[in-house]
Amino acid sequence: MRTSALRTPPVPSATGLIDTQSAGHMIGVVLEEKETRRASRYDAVVATFVGFLALCVSAYTAYVQRQQVRAAVWPILEFDSSNAPIHFTLANKGVGPALIQHVIVKVDNQPVKNWREAMEKLLGPGEHLFSESDMSGHALAPNESSTVVTAHDPENNPLNYDKSNPLWVTMNKERFRVTAEICYCSTLGECWTLRAGGLGPGTTTECRRCPTPSEISFQQ
Repeated sequence: MRTSALRTPPVPSATGLIDTQSAGHMIGVVLEEKETRRASRYDAVVATFVGFLALCVSAYTAYVQRQQVRAAVWPILEFDSSNAPIHFTLANKGVGPALIQHVIVKVDNQPVKNWREAMEKLLGPGEHLFSESDMSGHALAPNESSTVVTAHDPENNPLNYDKSNPLWVTMNKERFRVTAEICYCSTLGECWTLRAGGLGPGTTTECRRCPTPSEISFQQ
């Protein structure tokens, strides 16, 4: 009786086998890292946007505050004349001081250096009496008014309303030949140029700065 030895089935080699558990874990780690990076980028975008909004709010707040300060110190100059008596006035109708930097006075659109020259152009050569106060370099407080020149009669009295007085009649007519360009600034350094006088309405335009004195500048 022949017996045969039992053969143990061969154990398959470990070579070439895939560790499915390790591969799945690695895939999970990769996906988790992608989600983390995506969330980080999202957080960075949100933080940048929030920072930008904060900057916009800060800039707008500063702008509003500056506008409020500007409105609180805004001067408004007016130049005008009257016939009772014959005189010219400069008034600040604004809420802040008006710092007068430069003045040009004209008669028939021709610059004059002082009121004496202006009077000679209006009334002809001769001795003309008047009182005056300076404009250039002067500061007008809010609601302050200054009489810059007043015509006088031969007795050196203010030239009051009197239709029977030929001098008053002449000055009342000729005063409209006088115009002025006055550049003034606020305490914040913002500047404007007033053009007024004559028969037309006055105009005020904003400018970057007032001109420097020149040979056509008014000297009073």
